[in-house]
Amino acid sequence: MVNQSSPSAAKRWAVGITGASGAVYGIRLCEELLRQHIHVHLVISEAGWRVLKEELGWNTAKRQEALRAKFACELEEGRLIFHPNADIGATIASGSFRMEGMVVVPCSMGSLSSIANGASNNLLTRAADVALKEGRQLLLVPRETPLHAIHLENMLKLARLGVRIIPAMPAFYYQPSSMDEMIDFMVGKVMDNMNLDHDLYRRWGDDHNGS
Repeated sequence: MVNQSSPSAAKRWAVGITGASGAVYGIRLCEELLRQHIHVHLVISEAGWRVLKEELGWNTAKRQEALRAKFACELEEGRLIFHPNADIGATIASGSFRMEGMVVVPCSMGSLSSIANGASNNLLTRAADVALKEGRQLLLVPRETPLHAIHLENMLKLARLGVRIIPAMPAFYYQPSSMDEMIDFMVGKVMDNMNLDHDLYRRWGDDHNGS
């Protein structure tokens, strides 16, 4: 019998960060998954690194150091595995490497188009293609506005294949008081669709007694 608490039994998820605005969503998701002892295989596109620099102030000239500054313990323990986007031979590029699925957050329209059309020209899109072909969960968090017909057609094509499309649309019914609360809401919605428990936002009805 497999020991469910052993490292070999830990859940594995791939997380992709692309060049759309909202890199903080991807980083916050990684933090929460790691907090739940889920192994994260992280891949970041070239444009994604640019957004990390512009929006979060990361020193992307020294990428390994930037990652280590944020996730030192997790990298050391092997719970966070970083894969360069050019490494098409990485574990997550193969269907024989067992994973729960993949989240691309944020997902640019360019990456979404590549995934929708099977154009696996880098590790990020290849890993997404693997999730599709293996019947695993694939969640995309697009962040673009306005959307034209090609964007919408690509999303529809993927949705018909079972891909979860979760646009970065924060809610206001719970009266968020900070940017962090709005970020946590979106990350929580992603985790809902990953079937993972969390307490990142107050659900509708949580503070109502039914009267």
